[in-house]
Amino acid sequence: MTNLNTVVTWVDARERLPWSGAPVAAAITGRYPADRATESEADTALGEEFWLVRPMVFMTLHWSEDGAEHRDCFVDSDGVVRLAHGLASAETVTHWAELPTLPRGTTHLVLGKGVQSALQNAWDAPPLT
Repeated sequence: MTNLNTVVTWVDARERLPWSGAPVAAAITGRYPADRATESEADTALGEEFWLVRPMVFMTLHWSEDGAEHRDCFVDSDGVVRLAHGLASAETVTHWAELPTLPRGTTHLVLGKGVQSALQNAWDAPPLT
């Protein structure tokens, strides 16, 4: 088995943004809607605060399905757009990190005919001793 350990360097999204098209791990903060069955009246308006990590792509220009234009935003696989912390958004990205490259590779993405050979190369890696 190959060594799949990697070092992650988190970047404060208020200080620097990734390059357009970069696949990133994004730390997101916001509030879940309150569960009316278990929350008191005072808590219902607030919901529960969260902070989590999601894979996303950073885009300097992105058009949503509804035709809205977004600049310098993080987009998840469901098309949800989030902005850097401090900007007007219900859920914001506080930090981001580059995703590691594919096992035994130097890229984050392989498409088409190259997939099978890249996958075989990763599986054929000699075991760690």
